[in-house]
Amino acid sequence: MYEISLSVFFPCYNEEKNIEGLVLETVQVLNDLTEKYEILIINDGSTDNTGPIADRLSHRHENIRIIHHETNRGYGAALISGFANSVNDWIFFTDGDNQFFIKEIALLLEETRAHDAVIGFRQERKDPWFRKIYANTWNLLVRLFLDLRIKDLNCAFKLIKKKSMEGISLSSSGALISAEILFKLKLSGANISEVAVSHKPRLYGEQSGGSPKVILKALLELFRLHREYKLLASKQ
Repeated sequence: MYEISLSVFFPCYNEEKNIEGLVLETVQVLNDLTEKYEILIINDGSTDNTGPIADRLSHRHENIRIIHHETNRGYGAALISGFANSVNDWIFFTDGDNQFFIKEIALLLEETRAHDAVIGFRQERKDPWFRKIYANTWNLLVRLFLDLRIKDLNCAFKLIKKKSMEGISLSSSGALISAEILFKLKLSGANISEVAVSHKPRLYGEQSGGSPKVILKALLELFRLHREYKLLASKQ
C-alpha cells in the first residue's frame, strides 16, 4: 500500500467496448495500492454508449465519478476537465482505449517520493508504422520549438502531483496538451522522472490522433505556445 491519495481519470471518446473493462480492472488494481482513490471518466461528447456505460459504473461504485461533455471538445479539453475535477494529492491519467497495463501504475508510484511528475515511455509501441513516424516527427518538432527533451511526449501514462499543477494554466484543446503540460511543469521547476511501460495494440474503436485535422490543430497550437515561450524569455 502507498500512503498517498490518488485521482485517476480516463479521457474517452466513443470507447464503449473499452471503458468498462479498463475501469473494473483499475478498481481491482487500486484496491491493492492505496486506501484513498477516485476514478473519473471524462466522456468527451461520445456518440456511442460510452456515456450510459460510464453512468452505470458510477452508480455501482462509489469511487467513480463521471464528467460529461455535451459535445466533443477535443483531447486537450478532456485532460483539462480531468485535472480540474481531480481532488486527491496525485493525479494519474491514461486513455480510455485500454492500450496500457493499468497495473504498471505501481512502477510510477515507486518514483513519487523523489519527483513531482512521473511519466511513462513506451518500450515498444504497438501502433501502426505511420503513427510511429508521426510521433517521432512530433517529438522532434516539440524539441525544436520548445526545447523540451522527453522520450515519449504523448505516452498517455502520466502521474503528476496535484500541487505541481497549481498555478499552471492549460489552453490546448487538441493533441498539444501533453507537451504543454510537460513544458509548463518544466518551466515551473518540477522534477520529472521517465519510466518504461508496456504498450498493447488497440483492440476496439478507432484512433483519431493521425487525422489531418488533428495534426493541423496541434501544429497551430505548437506555434502559439512557441510564441508565448519566446515572449516570456524576452522578458527575463
